[in-house]
Amino acid sequence: MQPVRLPGTLPRLFGALLLVGAAGLGCIGARPAPAPAGHAPDARPLGQIVPAPASVRPAGSPYTLTPLTRIRVDGSRDARRIGDYLAGLLRPSTGYALPVTRDDLPGGIRLRLRASERSLGEEGYRLESARGGITLTARKPAGLFHAVQTLRQLLPAAVEKDTRQRGPWQVAGGTVTDTPRFAYRGAMLDVARHFFTVDQVKLYIDRMALYKINKLHLHLSDDQGWRIAVDSWPRLATYGGSTQVGGGPGGYYTKAQYREIVAYAASRHLEVVPEIDMPGHTNSALASYAELNCNGVAPPLYTGTAVGFSSLCAPKAVTYDFVDDVVRELAALTPGRYLHIGGDEAHSTSHEDYVTFMDKAQAVVGKYGKTVVGWHQLTGAKPVAGAVAQYWGYDATGAAERKQVADAAKNGTRLILSPADRVYLDMKYTKDTPLGLAWAGLVEVRRSYDWDPATYLDGVPQQALLGVEAPLWTETLSTSDHLEYMAFPRLPGVAELGWSPASTHDWETYKVRLAAQGPRFTALGIDYYRSPQVPWPAG
Repeated sequence: MQPVRLPGTLPRLFGALLLVGAAGLGCIGARPAPAPAGHAPDARPLGQIVPAPASVRPAGSPYTLTPLTRIRVDGSRDARRIGDYLAGLLRPSTGYALPVTRDDLPGGIRLRLRASERSLGEEGYRLESARGGITLTARKPAGLFHAVQTLRQLLPAAVEKDTRQRGPWQVAGGTVTDTPRFAYRGAMLDVARHFFTVDQVKLYIDRMALYKINKLHLHLSDDQGWRIAVDSWPRLATYGGSTQVGGGPGGYYTKAQYREIVAYAASRHLEVVPEIDMPGHTNSALASYAELNCNGVAPPLYTGTAVGFSSLCAPKAVTYDFVDDVVRELAALTPGRYLHIGGDEAHSTSHEDYVTFMDKAQAVVGKYGKTVVGWHQLTGAKPVAGAVAQYWGYDATGAAERKQVADAAKNGTRLILSPADRVYLDMKYTKDTPLGLAWAGLVEVRRSYDWDPATYLDGVPQQALLGVEAPLWTETLSTSDHLEYMAFPRLPGVAELGWSPASTHDWETYKVRLAAQGPRFTALGIDYYRSPQVPWPAG
């Protein structure tokens, strides 16, 4: 959260060289080399995507989409749904009909779910491209959906436009076989400091899905606003949600709207992780109900950006009635396994009260069948068995605090890594960035990408690492353009840290693949930050 306040070189170099060869790149940091012999010049090199795939084997001639191309799916409902999604992506720009048919005939683009493909796991896939057609194979629907994102990136960037474009629409020949490094690859959107509509959240979900992110963490409450309807405490939304940073109307999601977000995320194979931040960051709740305050007096609504001044009243029984009601209603709306209870920057809560509160809040989450997630300050209390701590410290965080987190991990607490001076997407790129904050430092694109989750915290067992997440706090962000400017191009790099094998991790080759995403960002209408560290294509 935020106050107003390299592994061994030889393995990395070897992995980098493998990736350069797989992607068909001429030399480290250079512009892409000419396509290999036998490939049409318009076919993007097979490995030139983000995140970097686990295995790339270029071979043979490219496949070309034509007006006769069909999308062929097996008999499963999931394959049909993903086939329809793919057709919806490709039709506007190609102008082709791309009928989705249920058959197993050769040719066209084939989507297959095969339970026997155990090596592909829950999210892996295989993409095979040749002159005669493309076949996407996965064991589970999520893997098939991720395969579509790879296919999408292998096509020219103009495929992202919503009006008819000129082809040719070619996919290089060969095979991509791909599985993720970490199970949890998340992005957080703070809708509490500034409220974002259902449609704005859906747009951000679509941006995330292109890079195989699979968790959407929604920060639903903070001092400045409460954003989810709770039937048993209605003023939380109607009054506590009536403002935001700097004033303005705020807003909140009805239960139907929240379900709509959850369903849309699921259609993109993202799981929603809702957060109600407690016991601090609670002024919007305290302003809505006087009885939640120790003195029984409701404070005014808050539109500033300071932190650490608010706290639920840990000694009061009504506090836990409130927690039970909120968690019960939110858990019933959320099919995913996780529920985040915050726990950071509780500066107005004594340590004794903090431990008492977190013990009781964690029990409530378990009571309603969810897995507890909390910011890493949870490790200063007593994490329950199976709890997940989200680390948001930075490189300079004190050794004692880092050791506390590592010790909890050794005792079974799993970790999500979100170091603030690496992957907080609201940090300014440079001192001249017009948006964002800089309390954790300036975070250029290379700094955001160039770290290894496996070695970031000393003493953390590898099995404790659940994954990575890129939070986007919104004190200074109030539009979708603001979100996208701060997220791009850093979000794809965080996605790669979560998905790609450690052996592929190399800035010099990554920046070339990232540069190739620039025209795709433009085609999607993303006004991204054109970092001077990245060799973006001219024009």
